[in-house]
Amino acid sequence: MKPPYEITAKILRLTTSIYEKIGEVKTYYLDKTQPELRKRNKIKTIHSSLKIEGNTLSEEQITALINNKKIIGPKKDILEVLNAIEVYDKINSFSAYSITSFKNAHKLLMRGLVEKPGEFRKESVGIVHGKNIAHIAPPYQNVPYLMTDLFKYIKNNEDPILIKSCVFHYEMEFIHPFTDGNGRMGRLWQTIILMDKYPIFEFLPFESLISKTQKEYYQSLTLSDKKANSTPFIEYLLNVIDKSLTELLKFSGRKLTTIERLEYMASLGINKFSRKDYMEIFKNISTSTASRDLKKGVELGIFKSIGNKNKTKYTLYNKR
Repeated sequence: MKPPYEITAKILRLTTSIYEKIGEVKTYYLDKTQPELRKRNKIKTIHSSLKIEGNTLSEEQITALINNKKIIGPKKDILEVLNAIEVYDKINSFSAYSITSFKNAHKLLMRGLVEKPGEFRKESVGIVHGKNIAHIAPPYQNVPYLMTDLFKYIKNNEDPILIKSCVFHYEMEFIHPFTDGNGRMGRLWQTIILMDKYPIFEFLPFESLISKTQKEYYQSLTLSDKKANSTPFIEYLLNVIDKSLTELLKFSGRKLTTIERLEYMASLGINKFSRKDYMEIFKNISTSTASRDLKKGVELGIFKSIGNKNKTKYTLYNKR
């Protein structure tokens, strides 16, 4: 069965806007190697998705863990991040339309955090927001066939994948198939569904905007529950995706100033990089422009330089 939702004027407007933006950015990003952008996206995605679940680690701490460095922090929070790093490292190996793959992702994501990761729940659960019960999930006996129907829907229904990915996210949250980790799985799997058709979504950490609009995220879930359809949640998520693509376009659709390039480079949190690495991020600038940028970055106290001439490396000041 097709889950209940309506195609509203707002949904049509947002999907049109998103498709236009996808067309603008996909050639720029997919025709070029973007290792640092992938890395930065992974850091932002992990930080934002786990922050929603109460994880306290900063982007800098997550960067350190990705670089195999030890940090001080809550053991559970560190384990959540290490698990997420492994999952996002393997994101291209998961099959968007496979329940087995879905379970395997949960097994990696929640390993050491729940008793039986990768297995559907065998108990009744309710979702609590604050002091109130926001949602009673369907009986656990219904979970296997509800999830089977949901995967059949995203595989066989002819509605646009943008809409289906949002519907999957909502319906999975509603079914609540696992004892824990459903929120992060919903966000992960929507990305995997979208990447299956639009690989550009590997570069789009829309979880960051979900984290920044967390109140609206939960409000749209609640409103969809009350209306018994996912329309409000679809509208919310499409708006998030549209705004995230707008942010991505800032770095592919216009010429950045020196300061904008330096601020963006600093935001990546790279421990040490060369002029060549800098030019990998900003591919449309000349060698002389890159040299002037980095000299300015040192003068402004954004970077420190180590070494001479072609062997010069740049690092961020600790205060940043």
